[in-house]
Amino acid sequence: MSSNGPDIAKIQQAVEKSLHEHWGLFLAEGVVLLILGAAAILIPPLASIAVTIILGWVFLVSGVVGLFTTFRMQSAPGFWWALISGVLGIVVGIMLLVSPLRALVPLTIMLVAFFIIEGIASIMYALEHKRELSGRWGWMLVSGIVDLILAAVIFAGLPGTAAWAIGLLVGINMIFGGAALIAMALHARHEGA
Repeated sequence: MSSNGPDIAKIQQAVEKSLHEHWGLFLAEGVVLLILGAAAILIPPLASIAVTIILGWVFLVSGVVGLFTTFRMQSAPGFWWALISGVLGIVVGIMLLVSPLRALVPLTIMLVAFFIIEGIASIMYALEHKRELSGRWGWMLVSGIVDLILAAVIFAGLPGTAAWAIGLLVGINMIFGGAALIAMALHARHEGA
């Protein structure tokens, strides 16, 4: 047994104990995510705008914090790059907050680019595994193809798809995340009993 064996076992026991003790919090978080995910799927344009506004605040706050730390450390290397980064964060944040509807199309185009890159990478990953004769490569291949189909559907429908694509996908993600948390919480509840 390695020297890390007992430490890993202790950590695992502590995590399991914590999960059992706080299973209700995980369950509540899972239910909230399910509700928010369902709302995002039912009203994707509203969810898309909400995501854009949240991103606006993230950029704005990160830009302000970046500028603050940049001016506090003026003598540090890369001052001008850090200054440009902070200003850029503030400008992008303000643009997203002032006009979230206008930002939906560029954000959706970035989402399309993500799906294209993710799809190609997943397909190449699957083909690499096929060559090595490892099992279950087919699911990865299907995942990559689905990513490319999603990218094509969203891109073909622009600018109309910008109103719903981000909200719908965030909603689906929240539902899967919520379901996973609920399953984990119910399992943890029964494990400690």
